[in-house]
Amino acid sequence: MSPIKSEIISKVIKKRPNESYKGMYGNVLIIGGNQNMGGAAIMSGSAAVHSGAGLVTIATDKTNIAAIHAALPEAMFINYCEIKSLIEHLTDADVIVIGPGLGIDETAFNILSNVLMNIKKHQILIIDGSAITLISKHKKLLNEILDLQIIFTPHQMEWQRLSGIKIEEQTEQKNQLAQEKLDATVIVKKFHTEIYFKNKITRKLLVGGPYMSTGGMGDTLTGIIAGFLAQFKNEKFEDVIQAAVYTHSKIAEIISNDKYVVLPSDIISNIQSFMRQHES
Repeated sequence: MSPIKSEIISKVIKKRPNESYKGMYGNVLIIGGNQNMGGAAIMSGSAAVHSGAGLVTIATDKTNIAAIHAALPEAMFINYCEIKSLIEHLTDADVIVIGPGLGIDETAFNILSNVLMNIKKHQILIIDGSAITLISKHKKLLNEILDLQIIFTPHQMEWQRLSGIKIEEQTEQKNQLAQEKLDATVIVKKFHTEIYFKNKITRKLLVGGPYMSTGGMGDTLTGIIAGFLAQFKNEKFEDVIQAAVYTHSKIAEIISNDKYVVLPSDIISNIQSFMRQHES
């Protein structure tokens, strides 16, 4: 498995033309955040905003709306229980994230089912967190995403649920076979995160460390991936994914020089300056 090289950053992050407007940089929809886990959706949405997505909407439980206003005034929001409105916003999105803090109850299942039934081939769907667990429990949902642009972003236990491969048996060969059955891109989040693309390209991340072991880190990564995919449409898909994954952990590595633990909010607040330093 080849390592992700630092050169991927400047290869993907391009200087913006003077004649720019928000519509050029993509529309991201983040779906998640139940009554108890609103922070997950906020972190994912914040990461998408700070990484440069032109428009970001967070579809979440109505109890989170005040918190979103306070934490992220740049984002729009909708009540994800209003299915008609959710589908309308889904139609307009270039990149959809579902799962951060979504939960696994009946409400979450209904939201996920409606999203999977209404996603289109030209859109990119990132399935994260709770949504991975729901699909693991209801494998029939996989029939709804055949021939679509899907990215799964599981940590190792979520990957065990989805793939059936025990953590201690998650070798590169077994992971790739499971990824091929899913016919999707899979990013297995771990120390030295591994990426399995549909064209049998595999990559390993060699930056990052234990200082990233805190809640919300995966939600932040998902938001960066969404933000990168939304705005860097003209770059190679595999390169954009690698650049997003590398950016997330490299920022954390830099911050860890001064901090024992790196928080997701630390990474989010440094995305903009990191991207400016590495644009080409």
